[in-house]
Amino acid sequence: MLKNIDPLLSPDLLMVLRSMGHGDDIAIVDANFPAAAMARRLVRLDGLTATDVTNAILSVMPLDDFVLEAAWRMEVVGDTQAEQPIFDEFRAIIARHEGSNFRLASLERFAFYEQAKSAYAIVSTGERRLYGNIILKKGVVRDR
Repeated sequence: MLKNIDPLLSPDLLMVLRSMGHGDDIAIVDANFPAAAMARRLVRLDGLTATDVTNAILSVMPLDDFVLEAAWRMEVVGDTQAEQPIFDEFRAIIARHEGSNFRLASLERFAFYEQAKSAYAIVSTGERRLYGNIILKKGVVRDR
């Protein structure tokens, strides 16, 4: 056990997060996502929700504030303006850890797949809610 580290952050996930550099992406995806086929590096957290994993990751990883967008969700197929309840949960998690300056952008399904394929890693969760997918861009840790 470690102090002040969310216990959901497995040793493999901590290694990935620590290895990532500024501007690298990490995708946190639901149980339906084809993660194994797409991942350069795959971390499996099958028993956890995407929102719990996102919350744990953002407890230790800053979002990139050098770019216009640093967090993306997948658009609902056939209705790009549709909202799913999980989107508001992602927004609340981002606001809790990073403040209200960051917005949750959206990507069309296949554009989301392409960005996930190029991500440093994909974290496959047991999330069963549809569209429970998010990509986060790592920022920098500044001296205090």
